[in-house]
Amino acid sequence: MNYIDLLKECGEVAGLLWEKGWAERNGGNMVYNITEYADSKLRSLPSLAGPFKLDIELPNLANALLYCKGSGKRMRDLAKQPMENGSIIRIHEDGKSYSIVACKPIMPTSELSAHLRIHDYLLAQNSTCRATLHTHPTLLVALSHRDELLIGDTMTQLLWSMIPEARLFCQRGIGMIPYLEPGTAELADASLMQIANHDLLLWEKHGTLSIGDRMTDCFDLVDVMEKAAAILISSGKLPPSPVELQQEHTNTEQNTI
Repeated sequence: MNYIDLLKECGEVAGLLWEKGWAERNGGNMVYNITEYADSKLRSLPSLAGPFKLDIELPNLANALLYCKGSGKRMRDLAKQPMENGSIIRIHEDGKSYSIVACKPIMPTSELSAHLRIHDYLLAQNSTCRATLHTHPTLLVALSHRDELLIGDTMTQLLWSMIPEARLFCQRGIGMIPYLEPGTAELADASLMQIANHDLLLWEKHGTLSIGDRMTDCFDLVDVMEKAAAILISSGKLPPSPVELQQEHTNTEQNTI
């Protein structure tokens, strides 16, 4: 396998996200650490744009190559042309900045900070996971509007009880992240704190972030838990009165995810 195969996989997953209705407009993003699959030509490519300073030092990602969905790009377009709607970045040796090296100077997702923090953590833990995926699964986001489900492992326990695969494929459960402005260092920090002990993160009123060895694994994890959410909602066990997204939240949403 080479990095081209991984980019094709990103395209396949992007198409599934669009078909599922989890990637409206330019919603969602993905980052794939392709370092170990890169050939000598890719490793030696000069910078197309940058350097761009990172908001935190990431020593474990020094010299790493990562494919990132482009800022403002649509998943339905990425499905057809991964390199027209994303780019490959190289983290500099000091772990404090990055440059875009292929194939066009397309700026990576505005959620890059959260993705990179998690990738740096995964390498530090000698994890085999190389992919991170953020998407907007409708029913899981709907459940995050329920205050009573945001406490502790309440949502995890409920979803585990809906279908055996939920516990089997999400063994460490869901980490709940209170609503924070998309693309911020605060959201990135909160995500890093939770991913250490959970398989899937649920950003309140926003979406999920999953990790996996492959991008398909990230998708499968969300798919299983979304099915559990569908069964939960269909069972009629949820109380009424969801909490509305406040106006101040909607004012902070960015169009560059």
